[in-house]
Amino acid sequence: MEEFLHMGGYARYVWPSYGLALLVLGWNIWSALRLGRAARAGAERRLAAGATEGRDHGDR
Repeated sequence: MEEFLHMGGYARYVWPSYGLALLVLGWNIWSALRLGRAARAGAERRLAAGATEGRDHGDR
């Protein structure tokens, strides 16, 4: 197990690379969820505004 963790002497390069990759993947997931929520909220606001606008001008 210790030999695996040392990665043949390249552990100082391998483990930070794994850590950076996990950080980037986590950031990517978090960013996609955040932007998806914002897009959904914006779409719901536009739909709600369109629904109230349609009622105001319905008798024309």
